[in-house]
Amino acid sequence: MAHSGKPTKKKALLLGVGLDSDGHKRITRGPNFALIGGSKDTHEQMTETAIKINEKLKQSGKPLERISREEFDDIAHAVGLKRHAPETN
Repeated sequence: MAHSGKPTKKKALLLGVGLDSDGHKRITRGPNFALIGGSKDTHEQMTETAIKINEKLKQSGKPLERISREEFDDIAHAVGLKRHAPETN
């Protein structure tokens, strides 16, 4: 594929996947997020978290694709998300 000479625009998307289920299929999309699955409560919690992250992004004045990993970690922590450490054997 030939390069057109135009700089490619960076894109970023938050993806939430609810692993529990109550038999309903749920999908919620926003300007920079997609949430799939989960029980009613799980899906509502994912939606609320995505909205809070977007509020923090708006306060920072930067879109998702322009923040660093460290900035994202700070925002995630501020909205109550915690990094899950993988189990070691």
